[in-house]
Amino acid sequence: MGRTLYSEPGVRWTALVWGPLFAVLGALAELATGGPVHVVGWVLVGVALVALTLPWVYARRRFLSIEVTTHELRQGRERVPAGRIAEVTDVGTPVGTKVLGGGWSVPRKYDELPVRLDDDTVVLAWARDVESLRTALAELAEANRSNDREDRSDGN
Repeated sequence: MGRTLYSEPGVRWTALVWGPLFAVLGALAELATGGPVHVVGWVLVGVALVALTLPWVYARRRFLSIEVTTHELRQGRERVPAGRIAEVTDVGTPVGTKVLGGGWSVPRKYDELPVRLDDDTVVLAWARDVESLRTALAELAEANRSNDREDRSDGN
């Protein structure tokens, strides 16, 4: 698996608590106003909100999660082996650059990071904290360069 250098979950599972919390607050508001408390109704509201939130959380965790390990960069559904990452600093973004993760564009509220691969193609990585992602990918790129230098010196 390798050591994790950077990770973003997309969303945390604790988001499922929002619906039941809203239902409890609604029941407490009914209790505070002196009217009848519709316990069954608020339980159904809490369950319905969890049922609506569950696919949203699952999708965000599957398609918007990011993980950089010593072996690979994973952006959503797409994986890039660590050995393919060549450079992350001073990389331009050509028109039509492929976005990692399978989308047409960088997701909203995420910043983009151009990454040069070993075959000189440029792809767009993305993260909420793009500077931390850049640091992790720069560490991978430097490790790849030092491994290449060692391989060349062993071949002589």
